[in-house]
Amino acid sequence: MDNIILGLLLLNSRTIYQLRERIDKGLNMMYSSSMGSIQAAIKKLLNCEYIQYEEVVENGKYKKIYSITDSGKQNFIQWLSTPMEIHSSKNPELAKLYFMGFSTKEKREAVLQEYVSKLKEQYDILNAICKEAENVKVPDENKDILHYQLTAAYMAKIL
Repeated sequence: MDNIILGLLLLNSRTIYQLRERIDKGLNMMYSSSMGSIQAAIKKLLNCEYIQYEEVVENGKYKKIYSITDSGKQNFIQWLSTPMEIHSSKNPELAKLYFMGFSTKEKREAVLQEYVSKLKEQYDILNAICKEAENVKVPDENKDILHYQLTAAYMAKIL
């Protein structure tokens, strides 16, 4: 979660709610976006001085807007330079499929239809992100950033 936050803050300064919203829109397949996990990561990043915040008042409410520090950028770039690892693609839910023959036909169909529906929802979200991003005009210096963000979304669609 730490590096996801650093990367998002490298793109734009954001409030904790904006971070969660952005993670929920496309990155939630990679990391959990519970407010607790984001807050824990924010606290850790502040303690390491990888991020900082500025308090502002909008509509009478105090907000903390987080941004990445130079040491946070260095840490993030160092993380990007480490080799990518192959993580297990094991899905414990497939054990249900393995033993599905013990269930009644009606229950099997209902469970599998719900699962397929959830997979389709995830696919549709990723597909919408990809289609939207294909039409985004970005400055030349940011084309690589968009390219790899789209690549991650395309890979998530096929996995």
